[in-house]
Amino acid sequence: MRILIVEDEPDILNLLAFNLENSGFETTKAVDGYDALEKVRKDAPDLILLDLMLPKLNGFEVCRKIRENPGLKHIPIIMLTAKGEEGDTITGLELGADDYVTKPFSPKELILRIRAILRRIKPAPREMTEWKNKGIYVNFETYEFRIDGDTEELTATEFKLVRELILNQGRPLTREHLLSRVWGYEFEGYARTVDTHIRRLRKKMGAHSHLLETVRGIGYRMK
Repeated sequence: MRILIVEDEPDILNLLAFNLENSGFETTKAVDGYDALEKVRKDAPDLILLDLMLPKLNGFEVCRKIRENPGLKHIPIIMLTAKGEEGDTITGLELGADDYVTKPFSPKELILRIRAILRRIKPAPREMTEWKNKGIYVNFETYEFRIDGDTEELTATEFKLVRELILNQGRPLTREHLLSRVWGYEFEGYARTVDTHIRRLRKKMGAHSHLLETVRGIGYRMK
């Protein structure tokens, strides 16, 4: 699997490449936003590690442009953020990033997250191919998500989140359960990752957002 590393600090860029290659990944490097977009368009990677503070074009704009491109929007993105920049983290998730890692980061944790994201992009189980409820239609084979007949584009993470909620329809799911099943890891302090994706999902559900309930003191469930 090939990973594009977008980072303008040489020491961090080389450290990331070293650890990823030692873990069996191929790497491509980009040092600014325009360089990153050119390399993504030329040869789409399997995953992107994207620093926020980049010269020429920042990470937010890079993420936005990738998510707006029909041929590239499926690529998972992990954002690299500075410690304490909670607002930037939330903005990145709302723009469509799948996950984030705070600097300084643990290479082992980062690789664990990368593997978890790459593992979860799998076809839905054969026993359920589609789901309908009120004006919502989901097809697990074609990855369609329609609201009142109109297609809404979901990121890979959003679709996995929808799938987990639907497969457990009516059952309250904790944030810890969703982190484990959707993101593939169990770390404390990342509940806002779930909350941010839930907000984005509700927005895309429009008038049917009430079907995705908050269960006080527990988490979320799909009615």
